[in-house]
Amino acid sequence: MGIGLTQILFVSTALFFIGVYGFLTRRNMITMLMAIELILNSININFIAFNKYLYADKLDGLFFTVFIITIAAAEAAVAIAIIINLYRSYKSIDIEDADTMKY
Repeated sequence: MGIGLTQILFVSTALFFIGVYGFLTRRNMITMLMAIELILNSININFIAFNKYLYADKLDGLFFTVFIITIAAAEAAVAIAIIINLYRSYKSIDIEDADTMKY
């Protein structure tokens, strides 16, 4: 008796909604970025699970997962650079302070 598709999809769904909750409720840009990474990781789990259980002879899910990991790494690097630049300019990375920032 092993782990089935239902259990994997349950974990993936939980990760997705934790990420959505974290993105919508947090005010810090770093925690919002981490929430987006959780969402992308839950999508990766779905691709791997469906690839393993439905299309075991194909590698499409694995290729999509590698592509998403690559995009997530580039997105994180660009987002961290933008966050650092905003912090240097405005001394805050809080979303609530965005309306008081002078452009």
